[in-house]
Amino acid sequence: MRNKFTTLISGAVPLPIENIDTDQIIPARFLKATTREGFGENLFRDWRYDKDGTPKQEFVMNSPLYKGEILLAGKNFGCGSSREHAAWAIEGAGFRAVVSSFFADIFRNNALNNGLLPVTVSEQMLSALFAAVQEEPATQIKINLEAQTIEIVGTTHKESFEIAPYKKQCMMNGYDDVDYLVSIHHEIEEFEKRR
Repeated sequence: MRNKFTTLISGAVPLPIENIDTDQIIPARFLKATTREGFGENLFRDWRYDKDGTPKQEFVMNSPLYKGEILLAGKNFGCGSSREHAAWAIEGAGFRAVVSSFFADIFRNNALNNGLLPVTVSEQMLSALFAAVQEEPATQIKINLEAQTIEIVGTTHKESFEIAPYKKQCMMNGYDDVDYLVSIHHEIEEFEKRR
């Protein structure tokens, strides 16, 4: 079982770059492991660190200004290869949600399958989110999964987002696909008896 996702109120890390692909999220040279551990430290590795491992001060994740469990990303986030490790790296770095105006389908599905919530917003809402966080890094964003809304706390900026009902149920209960099947095992047993 994973952590349940119901309502998240958090600061955000703004990364206003479009077309971020999975090799930029987690470079291929780090894909040798088969478990999820350790990927977070290599999230955006080539953007975050010099070749000698020194943090690049200009990269947003190395700034003391921006903290939180929400990653704000430019349009077409997670394009490129289908590596599930991209979702592992984002979650491993402490993010619970990624907000963008468009996600690559495979990335979105991998994120949902691994307990990371991808929130698709309009271009206008994404611009408002970036503007608010960049103007005031302590800005709080509220994501209410049950209501399927995202808002900038203390403002009128609020928008609904879509999520498949099954994935919503899994996220809210902290289930992966196996956990979900276990949760309905009585119904499965009843169905088998009736067959």
